[in-house]
Amino acid sequence: MKTETLHSQAKQFPRDPGVYLMKDPKGTIIYVGKAKNLRNRVRSYFTGHKDPKTAVLVSKVHHIDFLVTKSEYEALILENNLIKEYTPRYNINLKDGKTYPVIRITNDAYPRVFRTRRIIRDGSQYFGPYTNIKAIELYLEVIDRLYPLRKCRGPLKKRESPCLYYHIGKCPGPCAGLISKEDYRKRVAKVARLLSKPPKTLIKEFERDMKKASANLQFEDAAYYRDVIQAMEEVFAEQQVVDYDQETRDYIGWYNQDQYHSFVVLQMREGKLAGTDMFRSQGYGEDSENLLQFITQYYSQHDRRPAVVYLGEPDVLPAIQEFFSSELASAIRAEIPESDRDSSILEMARENARQDGLKRIHELGSLPALEELQRILQLPSLPLRIEGFDIAQLHGKHTIASLVSFHQGKPDKAQYRYYKIKTLDGGIDDFESMREAVARRYSRLLNEDRDMPDLILIDGGKGQLSAAKSILDSLGLGDLAILGLAKQEEEIFLPGRSKSITLPPGHPALRILQNVRDEAHRFATGLNQRLRSGDLHLETLESIPGIGPARAKKILQRYTSMKVIRDKTAQEISQDCGIPLAAATALEHQLGRISNPLEILDTDFSD
Repeated sequence: MKTETLHSQAKQFPRDPGVYLMKDPKGTIIYVGKAKNLRNRVRSYFTGHKDPKTAVLVSKVHHIDFLVTKSEYEALILENNLIKEYTPRYNINLKDGKTYPVIRITNDAYPRVFRTRRIIRDGSQYFGPYTNIKAIELYLEVIDRLYPLRKCRGPLKKRESPCLYYHIGKCPGPCAGLISKEDYRKRVAKVARLLSKPPKTLIKEFERDMKKASANLQFEDAAYYRDVIQAMEEVFAEQQVVDYDQETRDYIGWYNQDQYHSFVVLQMREGKLAGTDMFRSQGYGEDSENLLQFITQYYSQHDRRPAVVYLGEPDVLPAIQEFFSSELASAIRAEIPESDRDSSILEMARENARQDGLKRIHELGSLPALEELQRILQLPSLPLRIEGFDIAQLHGKHTIASLVSFHQGKPDKAQYRYYKIKTLDGGIDDFESMREAVARRYSRLLNEDRDMPDLILIDGGKGQLSAAKSILDSLGLGDLAILGLAKQEEEIFLPGRSKSITLPPGHPALRILQNVRDEAHRFATGLNQRLRSGDLHLETLESIPGIGPARAKKILQRYTSMKVIRDKTAQEISQDCGIPLAAATALEHQLGRISNPLEILDTDFSD
């Protein structure tokens, strides 16, 4: 009903460009999007099959407002401003950005210099980013020796006498008026210059000091100068030259899976890879919307902008180019790579984003999908422990029920079990087999006072589900969450509900259920095939002259596999199994004639 209401509401939207604001029941803006045609764009959320992340977004929406603009570009600018103002939960945001360390000179009357990963837009100067933290620390030590600045945090407080840092030569003492503001600022300017470009002359001076200390047998000082030189060289030359093009360039790569996005910006400066910015975020809009939101936010927050930005999505180029020229008043060019060089660097950015995205999905595990599964099924708790059942048989022979257990979305094979069905006597009845397996499993858990699973999955439709549910009810476990998953249409059946639930292909919650179902099927089928292979070898033994059903059974009871039999002599087989030597000799001869004995050597006859 809610979806139909929103769809009807969207039909009344104008066909003009603008911005739409999706709100939750409390009136909080949870998503801001732009559109060339408001009516068509918003209606698209409620028609046809949607990918999982869009389905999640739509499920949270209670009301949609809109703002009309004169053009699609104005909609992009308004969208960017509204995202900054309201930071909607389901829009791309940069708060999860992970970057390499930078060196910061604060915007104070008496600035400080230090290493940080946090960027604060307060007028401070930032240098980097740098990938070698050890080298940064050594280089900051160089700065501290050459141009020491104050160490105290916050606004400078006047003191009658300076602190210990002054007395050990690590601070010029501005708090006690021991250095003028003008001289302090000159010192800060020297630090900034030192960080802005490679100080080749300074390195030469340190080399002279190192040689002098070594000649005077001052080896500790010589080692210090050596480390300082190495640090400076690593800081300013750690990235190898990729090309000799002096034009400043950024390359944007990105990767998304479901609502999770990773963005990488490779920064080329003076022909070198000067830094890498990496951001992780969640976005529930279309891919092009998410990319546009990232780029507008990223370059709105960066003062040091390149001459050209390369990316691989031509559809967003016009909007980005207009944003750069109009909103940022910048001559940045947005381009698709044409040369092999630029294509190669862009591909490197994409690969870095892909690797980070895969790493993030691995770190998250299946918890987001489990949370979504809990919401869809309206479970009382997160389904951290899911147990799945399946039945395997062939014409009523060796009917097996498998039980697999998943914890936090991953197989917990130590908890796997299988049940040889005992109640059918060769009959074929999957419903009764399911009843027996469920009864044996959960009556045992009850008797041993062990924890029950959060969710039970039955491989099958309404019939199998009803069979399992009847057993749970009889055991007093009717409150346990249980469902059936029918493979043909991937329909989810719940007790007491006539209509099934169908999730879009690739939905994270559906993938969890499919993994459990497929693993239960694999486990059941594998054991059934092993038991049937035992039948094959029983027939093989009975085909040998002098060995009938009774003698074949004696052999299989005495030896656990064909490999064991093959290692025995005829005399040992005759004595161990109580069969005539002639029959044992025939068996030995027959096994020796098998062209590919490896086919039967690993068969296990044990129960």
